[in-house]
This record gives sequence, structure tokens and C-alpha cells, in this order.
Amino acid sequence: MRALVLLLVLALLVPGPAQAEKLVATLSNNEVAITSSFVGEKLTLFGNIEPEAGATQRYVEGPFHIVIVITGPLQTRVARLKRRQLGIWMNSEQMVFKEFPSFYQVLASGQLTDITDEATLARMKLLPEAQTGAAAAPGTAAAARFGGELVRLMTKEGYFGLNEQGVVFRSNTLYLAQVSLPSDATPGPYLARTYLFKNGAVIAEHAEGFSVRKIGFERFVGLAAQQQPLLYGLVAVALALFTGWLGGVVFRR
Repeated sequence: MRALVLLLVLALLVPGPAQAEKLVATLSNNEVAITSSFVGEKLTLFGNIEPEAGATQRYVEGPFHIVIVITGPLQTRVARLKRRQLGIWMNSEQMVFKEFPSFYQVLASGQLTDITDEATLARMKLLPEAQTGAAAAPGTAAAARFGGELVRLMTKEGYFGLNEQGVVFRSNTLYLAQVSLPSDATPGPYLARTYLFKNGAVIAEHAEGFSVRKIGFERFVGLAAQQQPLLYGLVAVALALFTGWLGGVVFRR
């Protein structure tokens, strides 16, 4: 009898198979090439929600929500405040934001406040406005004001964005999303992070990287400007002088 009781206790203590979900996601393109005819690129992100390895269930039960965050290369941004002084608009104040995303797009399968609570959104820093907090100097009183204007300008130019209808479910588990890169997208590594929400909590996540880089003559010019700035400047001035002289000769005739 004691042996039977011991076996029952051990059976209760041993955890059963996992009943978790996982994300299987990918991108339509892992590399975006910038050429002279580059006018932007549209990437497709798609995936499926499946049972975790070792789970006993053969299917997953929702409802689920998907939030995708695409982050571009980090860089230093300067936000300046202009004031009219003596009839001239001049920069009066400025704030530097270090390691600030050059591109930040949020795609969701519904209203973010319906997907999860505001505390979770703040903790995960999902909203575009949250990106300025860590990039600004600590203890700066005007960080919120300058950061808000910086995000507004980045949103106006198409670098930042929030699309709460950007993720579409094709079935109960299969989802699809698209993100557009502008024609002047910053070259470098990009990261697409996908979060799976259920009952307001993140139950799985997946990260996928892709790169944006210049190729051909554009890459040569970019490297020359960075590695040989003096020579690049002299050649640019010489080409400008030659083009002006050639234009004068042609139009004179």
C-alpha cells in the first residue's frame, strides 16, 4: 500500500507534456538591395501558430493576436527647436537622442489596447513614442517634448508608424503582414520581432533579421565617401566644375 501511495505521489509531481504554443515565422526577403532605380521595397511577413514540441494537443486554441515590430539600424538623431529672432528663424535649443531607431514600424492584428493592457505596452516599449525614453539623456526635463516632436517628424516622413490593422489572419492560426521600406531607407541590419498574445499576455515570440545594403556603383560611391572623404570631395568638385563648363559650352552653341 505504501508503495502504491508513493507511486501516486510521484505521478502527481512529475509535470505532464507542455501545452504551449509556438510561432513559425519567416520573411519574403532576407536582403534588400539598393540600386540607382531603388524606389522602396515591400516585405511580407507571414507565419503560423503551432503546438510546442512535446505538447499533447494536435491543434492550438485561440483567440490569438499578433504584434510585429520592425526596427532599423540605430543612429544618433538631433532634435532642434527653431525660434524667430530678429526676423530670422534660428536654432535655439537642441537635444541629442543616441541609439535611436532609424526605422520603427508596429503592425498589429487589432487595437493594441484591446490586445493587452497599457502597463504591458509600457513595459515592452512597443509604441513608437516609447523609443525616445531610452535614447535621451537621463534626467532631461525636455526629453518628452523634443522626443514627441522627433517621433512626429519621423512618422510624417514614413520612418515610424503604427498600423493596428497591419496583421491579417488568413485562418485561425495563419497570419500575414506587409511593411513598406521607403526609398531612402537607412542601409544596415533590420530586425522583425513577432509577439504572440493570448488573453493579454505574450505566450511566444520570434525574431527574424534582414539587411538593407547598397550594391554596384551606389555602394562604391558610399564607401568612397566614408573611407576617402578628401579624395571624394575633390572628385565631386571636379565633376561639378566639368559639368558646369560642359553645360556652358553646349548652351553657348
